[in-house]
Amino acid sequence: MTEANGVNPEANGVNPDKDLNAENLPGRRGDQGEPIRVQRGMFGANNGGDTTGYGGLIRPVRLPGQATRPYGGWFDEVADELEGALEEQSLLPENAIEKTVVDRGELTFHIAREHLPRVARTLRDDPALRFELCTGVSGVHFPGDKGRELHAVYHLRSITHGRVLRLEVSAPDDDPHIPSIVDVYPTNDWHERETYDFFGLIFDGHPALTRIMMPDDWQGFPQRKDYPLGGIPVEYKGAQIPAPDQRRSYS
Repeated sequence: MTEANGVNPEANGVNPDKDLNAENLPGRRGDQGEPIRVQRGMFGANNGGDTTGYGGLIRPVRLPGQATRPYGGWFDEVADELEGALEEQSLLPENAIEKTVVDRGELTFHIAREHLPRVARTLRDDPALRFELCTGVSGVHFPGDKGRELHAVYHLRSITHGRVLRLEVSAPDDDPHIPSIVDVYPTNDWHERETYDFFGLIFDGHPALTRIMMPDDWQGFPQRKDYPLGGIPVEYKGAQIPAPDQRRSYS
């Protein structure tokens, strides 16, 4: 698109479509949430020429922030019940629940890691909550989220009440320890092993925290965002296959 004088308005950083359905762009948070870094370009490549057309894109990356009451629907009921159940155990809710997030119609409790087992057991056992099933734990690495770079996200389901929520726990890179909840949800056994294998999160109290996918002498954690993406050798016990760019060519 060019103006009558032949000048491309986008060359000066002006987006001619900026006012068209801007609020409907996927992932858009506006000025809300917690900024953790500034994204430059679309895919983070910075060692070569950009061919995507997004090389000039600059935008803040934000995590969703604390929600305010009322949360809506059954979210308030669950939050009230959880806070009341923790108080009955002589635990101040604000010491255990760092923040409550309602984002894109989903409920997430951010839990202080030392209180994770008690919160999980309460969610499982309280009759008004009854989140009987944990469908697994996922690791996330946010290098820009200083002091809490590693996140573990637990997906809980209440079969009794037909509800789904998440627990999220964070730990710093230099102290990647989170309590295991295998004794609360035994199905988390292999899920915690996989998260340890790929992200390096150490689940204290796990019955057998060993690698599950990578060889047990593998160095590093492949799904961290600072892990090299290519040109690395394949390592096995006592042997090493060179990286693809270092192997002999037979062509």
